[in-house]
This record gives sequence, structure tokens and C-alpha cells, in this order.
Amino acid sequence: MSVTFAQGFSAAGVAAGISAKAGKLDLAFVVNNGPLDAAAGVFTSNRFCAAPVQWSRKAVADGHLKAVVLNSGGANACTGQPGFEQSQATAHEAAGLLGVEDGKVAVCSTGLIGELLPLDHVLSGVQSAYAGLDSGEQGGSDAAHAIMTTDTKPKTVALEGNGYRIGGMVKGSGMIAPQLATMLCVITTDAVVTPGAMQAALSAGTSVTFNRIDTDGCMSTNDTVLLLASGASGVEPDPDEFNDLVRQACASLARQIVGDGEGASHDIRISIHGATSEDAALACGRAIAASNLFKCAVSGNDPNWGRILSSLGTVPPSVAPFDPTHVDVDVNGVRICQGGGTGRDRSEVDMTPREVGVDVYLNAGEAEATVWTDDLTHEYVHINADYES
Repeated sequence: MSVTFAQGFSAAGVAAGISAKAGKLDLAFVVNNGPLDAAAGVFTSNRFCAAPVQWSRKAVADGHLKAVVLNSGGANACTGQPGFEQSQATAHEAAGLLGVEDGKVAVCSTGLIGELLPLDHVLSGVQSAYAGLDSGEQGGSDAAHAIMTTDTKPKTVALEGNGYRIGGMVKGSGMIAPQLATMLCVITTDAVVTPGAMQAALSAGTSVTFNRIDTDGCMSTNDTVLLLASGASGVEPDPDEFNDLVRQACASLARQIVGDGEGASHDIRISIHGATSEDAALACGRAIAASNLFKCAVSGNDPNWGRILSSLGTVPPSVAPFDPTHVDVDVNGVRICQGGGTGRDRSEVDMTPREVGVDVYLNAGEAEATVWTDDLTHEYVHINADYES
């Protein structure tokens, strides 16, 4: 059901002619029908943040949004003032149809950087999407398809709390790195919750999910995660349950991104155990996830533990104190590195499953953290050598 799983939301996805792929659904419209219009957002930290990010960051600052317009087929990033004016015009068009202020509409874009959007197509697409808004499964599905670029499948989530629902959609396949991993995400709930509580839940949820996936080490200019609440259920949720469900929604969507990494043949879970702090564990996990050598080895079904250790060794002692002679590494349950040296023969490791588990034991403390990444394949190069959005 995607974003329409929660009560009080309608959505649509249309082919507006923005994408270079003829006939592709490329504009999504998500509307919060209330009675509440509470909202929260988290955005990319890239200094070249796109025009829609600049617009939406301001729009959500007061904790209220009525709708979101999202397009694939163009990022509208690095386009200067004309690009910002396009995002503003898009919000203005949607706001006029809904009878609300421009600042009640967020705008999200994804695709090729450095080019303005075909604004006439965007605006006519908004009109078509508005006419086709649907609160059922089809509306949510079409919206999830419309935000896809190199994604091979839509990514959605639907969770039930105690009397309320959470739904969501995300796009993301490549250009995924920590500090939001290129992705656009809209999560909806029909719970009665304040903007402040929503922002706290979203910030906490993204920090341990979207910020811990890394398919290719490239941070996007357009990353946006929005959480919208309609209050249509009339239920004020238990705060702990609500926070946990938001985290679960983020975790599910983030995991689906990894599972659809551009050209990937393996999803790699990297868990660091026995670190002196969670930050130390996270730094170690990210160092391994960033290793193209390691990712290529996994692509070739080679559990090359030397590449794991060499990446781990780049983390400064001041960040992650550990004794290299006390480090153990398991790959898919086989201890192939013991005490910083050779363990069991790596031929014992079965690398045929899609999911590969790497467990690193620093034996320096009690903290742990997990990062997800993909392998690096020939197909990834082909996709990004001739990128079309």
C-alpha cells in the first residue's frame, strides 16, 4: 500500500514526460488529507544540496506540510536561482490546486545533476496527478513507481501500531552513502503526533538505518526523508512504540535499497563487535564498507579477509582503539582471520548466498554497530558509464 497504507493520505503517479525514458511514470503526488498536517524532515548534508532540498527544508521548518511533489528524470541540482524558482513554481502549482500556501508543499527531485527540469511537463504532471489522486493501493503503487530511476523495483513498507498505521516508499539504488544514503523517501502515519515528536523519531530512526548503508560511497545532492502525520486514526501512540515503528519503517526501506543496489550480486552486512564505543564501531564498519577492493572480492565470491583488515587499519587509533593482534573476522560464520592473522581456510566459506555476513571482533570493549553495503560489479560500471534518468 505504500504511502496510502495510513489513513488520510492519497497519492498518484503519472507519466509527465520528464524522464528520458518514454512513457515512464516520473511524477508522484502525495497529499495529506488531515485532519492534521504535521511533518518532519531530514535532508542531505551535501554542500551542493539541490534546489528542491533548499525549498523543502524551509517548507518543513515549521513542522507542517500538506503535500509532496516528487519527480524522477532530473535532479534540479547545481542549477542556481533558476532551479530554485522551478521548485517554487512546482510547489505553487500544487498549492493552488489544494487551496493552501506554497510553503505547505515540499518538492523532491531525482535524476541527472546540472540540468533544469522541463517545467511545463512538471506543472502539467502536477495537474494530472492531482486529477488522479487515489487513497487506495493503486495510488500508492503508482507513486512508488514514479520516483524510481535506476531502481529495478519499487520499495515500500506498511506497519501497524496499536490502532494506527505507518506506510512509506523510497527510491534509491546508486549514489548511496552515509549522511542519508540518491534517495527520496516519504513515510506517512495516521497517528496523532506532534511535529516535535515526529522530528525526534525520524532523526533517531534515520541515524541507525539510512545513515548506515553505503552502496557506492557517493553522497547525493538530493537526499530527502519526510514523515507526514494525518491524525486520521485519532490515536495518540505510545511514544516508545511510535519511535520504534518509525525506526522499523526506515530500516525496512534502507534494507530494500541495499537489496537493489546498482548491479549488485551480494548484499553485505558488516557488524563490528567489541568496540570501545558505538562511534568507534561505526567508523570501523564504514571503513570496510568503503573499500572497493573488498567489494570487488565479494563480487568474485572471494572472502578476502586481507582486504577487510587493510581497510579496518585505516581507522585512526584515536577514533577506534584496538590491538590488531586481537582482531578476529568471520565471514558467513567461518572464522577466516584469528588474532589478526590466518584462521580457517577461506575455501570453507560459502559465498553463493545473496547475503554475506562479515563479523569483526575488535575485542576492545562492549559496543557494536552494523553497516550494510553491496558488492561492486561490472554491471555497476555499465549503469553509471551511460546514466539516463
